Amino acid sequence: MEREQILVKVRERIVAFAASHYTRECAEDLAQEVMLVLHEKYSAVTRIEELVPLALQISRFKLNALRRKEWRRGEHSRVSVDEIPLPDPHENPGLYVERKETIERLKIALAGLGERCRELFRLKLSGKTFEEIRLHLGVKSINTIYTWDHRCRQQLLERMGGDWESRPRSPSAGERG
Repeated sequence: MEREQILVKVRERIVAFAASHYTRECAEDLAQEVMLVLHEKYSAVTRIEELVPLALQISRFKLNALRRKEWRRGEHSRVSVDEIPLPDPHENPGLYVERKETIERLKIALAGLGERCRELFRLKLSGKTFEEIRLHLGVKSINTIYTWDHRCRQQLLERMGGDWESRPRSPSAGERG
């Protein structure tokens, strides 16, 4: 059997081997690369007993290189564009109402806090750091600001019902009939 006939048979085996691990198109490309390596670097090898194991070993190396490249590029976890749900351009009415209710609860809770807590929250929301807040309020220790912040957040959380999310309140013992 001539080398060209042997290479045709070897190519079929390479394609079958690669197709069992990847898609048919990828297998064809991989077989072409292996055949190129066999032709350029191993042209002296002519016996089928030597060519088949050599070709399959080169195929394994090429498959491993392909897997590493896919992993590096993040292609192993890609999702088809057709499978990604498109976001609704309109705002969800339920989320809008929920956000509006939370903002109202927050306004009421903030109004019930003391002046120091309201001022502290105002400064934090304006982007001031704790050190800038300390200087603005004229406090000697930054730890005092940390303590005030913690206490004010606790008070706000209690006024919000113990949770940032709005949930239906269960009646307390005094409200039950």
